Amino acid sequence: MELDPYVDSVRENLLASAGIGGEELRVPVERLAAALDAAVRLALLEALSDAVGEVSRDLVPGGVELRLRGRSPEFVVTSPVATPTTAPVAAPVTEETGDEGATSRTTLRLPENLKVRVESAAAAAHLSVNSWLVRAIGSAVDAPASSGGSFHGWVG
Repeated sequence: MELDPYVDSVRENLLASAGIGGEELRVPVERLAAALDAAVRLALLEALSDAVGEVSRDLVPGGVELRLRGRSPEFVVTSPVATPTTAPVAAPVTEETGDEGATSRTTLRLPENLKVRVESAAAAAHLSVNSWLVRAIGSAVDAPASSGGSFHGWVG
């Protein structure tokens, strides 16, 4: 995705607004417009990153990532592929299941060796640990009992 048209639009609008103040305002505004280039790009990247996070929460078990290629962001849509070594893919949560898109925070304590394995699996899937855990938990709770995905409790 090319950000230049958006950055140029902000610059042009700022310069057009400076025209109201006459020549004495035009020069400082031109300097300000040049300095704002990096700040506008950063604000656009933050907005895109936030949007990707919102979209990814709705696409469980799939997702969207934002990557930078040079100065240009690109979107990468991921969809997990079920293999014999991965858990079955969970169906997305719908309104029928009572979820209205809200998220909540949960603290999870993992043994260090399991944490390392989770981080490794998330990196291999090009996901954040949080996204990987959401997908794994969704797959586990939605898997049919015959596939071994049903969880009936564990004490330990």
